[in-house]
Amino acid sequence: MKSRAKAKTKARRGLGRGVALVGAGMSKFGSFPEKAGRDLFFEAFQELRASVDKGLDPEAIEALYLGNYSSDLFEGQGHTAPIIADWLGLTPRSATRIEDACASSGVALRQGVIAIASGLYDVVLVGGVEKMTALPTERVTDVLATGGDALFEIPAGFTFPGFYAAMATAYIHRYGAPLEALMRVGIKNHEHGALNEKAQFNLTIRQIMENKLAKAKAQGRPLPSWADELEFLRDDSANPVIAWPLRLFDCSPISDGAAALLLVAEERAKEFTDEPVYIIGSGQASDGALHSRSELTSIRAAKLAAQEAYAMAGVGPQEIKLAEVHDCFTIAEIIATEDLGFFPPGEGWKAAMEGLTSLRGPKPINPSGGLKAKGHPVGASGAAQVVELWKQLRGQAGPRQVRGEPDLGLAHNVGGTGQTCVVHIFRRG
Repeated sequence: MKSRAKAKTKARRGLGRGVALVGAGMSKFGSFPEKAGRDLFFEAFQELRASVDKGLDPEAIEALYLGNYSSDLFEGQGHTAPIIADWLGLTPRSATRIEDACASSGVALRQGVIAIASGLYDVVLVGGVEKMTALPTERVTDVLATGGDALFEIPAGFTFPGFYAAMATAYIHRYGAPLEALMRVGIKNHEHGALNEKAQFNLTIRQIMENKLAKAKAQGRPLPSWADELEFLRDDSANPVIAWPLRLFDCSPISDGAAALLLVAEERAKEFTDEPVYIIGSGQASDGALHSRSELTSIRAAKLAAQEAYAMAGVGPQEIKLAEVHDCFTIAEIIATEDLGFFPPGEGWKAAMEGLTSLRGPKPINPSGGLKAKGHPVGASGAAQVVELWKQLRGQAGPRQVRGEPDLGLAHNVGGTGQTCVVHIFRRG
């Protein structure tokens, strides 16, 4: 019989010593048939090196923690961490692969933080990589399904769009949210992604709609009569249902990409930059598979991870100036904004409808474009969230820069349907 330990409320300790982020980089996200995962990580690492204000000698790196979900199945390559370390010229340093589904590199970040806070290392390279597009869509679906419960859920016919469709259906039923709320999340994240040169989708929903109209006109076909983005997104031919109520533009894409982060002990941060970003809170929690939960409109692991991170950082959700959250599907962003305490339960969809989470709103969510528009190479997504926060907190995000010189940012990275969640809080130095 399965037993489950009850989560206990207790005082959270801080880090043994401070940890700073002093460099960050990522590859372009998208489809790159000519590149292997190791090539993408090399690109991310090169951008990281260029971002370190005072320079980085790779000899200073003492260990690598690499998030990767399934290079075994996507690329036929196991033992990924030492392969990557060798490709970067970092052997014989320790190299560890972390697998926690879509939270793999978020958890790798936490392991890097723990390694430095414990005093084991002073300088650690953390990152994530996934090369997904070499497989056809149906095989990618099969690989991702291994993040569910292969004994009970997958034989019943669940895929990941199906899992999150069940969550969306429960949320809509419980809180009366309209389908337009999901569409508004997609529209907003594509608007953000259009400002991100590294995003897989650099187009707004309106631009995608206009491109389709132009193509139909050039081919002499009848022109659809879409008045705006919402009509476009309601059109079954333009935006087909994948798993009701989720349509194509509610789903993150299949992606290739990598991201890399350089962590150092706080007392050494100024050796690398005069503008470090400090990791002041870290939380992680787990849960059972979706079928075993009594609650579908919230992710318990996310709530617990957030509570741990807030307690460690000594801040509350109202103090967070921007967040990168795990929007693998549009409903996931709405639920995340509630689990993180930004909005009360059942109010996240209203915030999305009212534009509160847009780039110019009071609580900007996913200024990078999120997984929805930036892309979702699953093992890299958690680290890529932090690349965005690094740029935002240093005022280097260009046209998508959040206003007001933000000083606190949060990253929320979910594995599977919420069996794993890791939350980190960052402070501008």
